[in-house]
Amino acid sequence: MTDQPGRDREQRLPIPRPPSETAPADRFSAPPAAHDVSLTPERAAGIVRQSGNARWVGFLATLVVVLFVIIYYFYELGVPGIAGTSRLEKEGEAQYVTDVERGYNIYEANCARCHGEQGQGGIGPVLNDQMKLFVHLNEEYLRTVLYAGGRYVCGNADSIMPLWDSRTGGPLNYQQINELIAFLRATNEHEYIIRDPATLEPILDQAGKVRTFTGWRDPDFRPAPGATPVPACWTDAFATPKPSGSPGPTTTPGASGTPGPSQGTVVTIRAQNIAFLDQDIKAPAGQPFQISFENLDAGIPHNVDIKDQSGGDLFVGDIFSGVETRIYDIPALAAGTYPFICTVHPNMTGTITAE
Repeated sequence: MTDQPGRDREQRLPIPRPPSETAPADRFSAPPAAHDVSLTPERAAGIVRQSGNARWVGFLATLVVVLFVIIYYFYELGVPGIAGTSRLEKEGEAQYVTDVERGYNIYEANCARCHGEQGQGGIGPVLNDQMKLFVHLNEEYLRTVLYAGGRYVCGNADSIMPLWDSRTGGPLNYQQINELIAFLRATNEHEYIIRDPATLEPILDQAGKVRTFTGWRDPDFRPAPGATPVPACWTDAFATPKPSGSPGPTTTPGASGTPGPSQGTVVTIRAQNIAFLDQDIKAPAGQPFQISFENLDAGIPHNVDIKDQSGGDLFVGDIFSGVETRIYDIPALAAGTYPFICTVHPNMTGTITAE
C-alpha cells in the first residue's frame, strides 16, 4: 500500500520511444474531411453572392469615373451652344486681360517716348492707325520687329529703334514680349485697368476712381474698297504726290532761313522736340504768302500740312529730316482759321489765322 502512489506516477509518465522509431503517419495528416474538394450548397451560394457584389461594385466605380469625365469635359470646354460655360475660355480671357494690362506698363516704360502715349507717333511711326493695325501690325510682324529691331522695318541699319527681345540682347523676356504684343493688338471694345507695375494694384486718379484705358484696334474696321495699301516702310507712306495745285518749295536754303525769290509776307513755323514751336500763326487774308519751315529735330522727319475747314489738304509740304529750312509759296487764303499738322506726327498741331 505504501508504494501505490509511486506506481501511479509511473503509469502517467510517457513511455520513452527508441530514437529509431518513427511517429505514426496519421499524426501529421489532416482528417479525411479536410481532403474533400467539393463545395457545399451553402458555400457555392456564398461565392456567387460575392461575385455578384464585386461586379456591381466594379460597374458603379466605372459609372462614377465615366460621369466624372463627362462632367469635367463640359466644365472645362463648356456646354455646346451655351456661351460663358467654359472654364478654359474664362481663364484664357482673364489671362489675356492680365497680359494687356502688363503690356500697357511695358509700353509706357519703353515705347511711349518714341511712339506716343496713345500710339500717335513721335520719333517713331504711328501705331494706332486702323489700316496699319488691320493689314500690317499683326502679331508675327510685331514679334519680328521686337526681335530684329528697327532695321527690319525699312532696312535702315542706322534705325534708332533698338533690339527688345532678350534672345538678341534686348531687355524683354519671352513673356514680356507676349504682353507687349497683346497690348499693341488690344481692341477698343474692352476697358482695362491701369495697375502699379510693382504691386499690380489699380492706380487711382485724383477723384479716387480707378484709372483705365482702352485698346487701339477697332475689331469692326474694314478697309474701304480701293484703299491705299500700307507700305512696308512707314516713311514711304509720306512719299505720295501733293494735291493738285500745291506748290513745292521756292528754294531750299540752309539753316539760315533766307527767303526765296518770291515776294510777300513770310511766316515762320519751327518744329523741335516733336512739336511746333509756333502754333498760332498770322497770315494776310486774300494774299499769297510764304512759309519758312524749320525742322530743328536732327534725324526726325517733319513737314507742314495745312488743312481746310473740312479736313482736306490745302497744302502739303515736303517731309525731310535734319536741321534744315525750306520756304514754300502759299496761295491766298480766305479770312478764317486753318489748322496745320505734321503728316508724320499728327499730334503736332497749330493754327494759321488769315485776317
